[in-house]
Amino acid sequence: MTATLQNRSETFVQGADVPIETVGEGITRQILTYGPDLMLCRLWFESGSVGDVHQHPHSQISYIETGRFRAMMGGKERELVAGDSVAITPDTDHGISCIEAGSLLDIFNPVREDFLATGEEKS
Repeated sequence: MTATLQNRSETFVQGADVPIETVGEGITRQILTYGPDLMLCRLWFESGSVGDVHQHPHSQISYIETGRFRAMMGGKERELVAGDSVAITPDTDHGISCIEAGSLLDIFNPVREDFLATGEEKS
């Protein structure tokens, strides 16, 4: 388990030791390194899966590791592939759909407390 203090992961986190949770149909997530002001998550999408349009008060950057996605942010849409990214401003509608199975990294500021409440145990 990566949590050592409430809302903070260990300094070094090995992905193989972090549980993977299902967060939607065809979508799984690992909550990796985090502290009060920053959080890193890895997500895997099966082809055709959809991250519904939503908004939250966090700043977010999504980086495409593998696969092909259609991202929407603030009414604009763009196809993204490995090496591409999107910056999501707080309280702005955004979502993503998977064209070709792949993975992405999501970085949030501040930490997503809601993920910790349903994901990892806190010590």
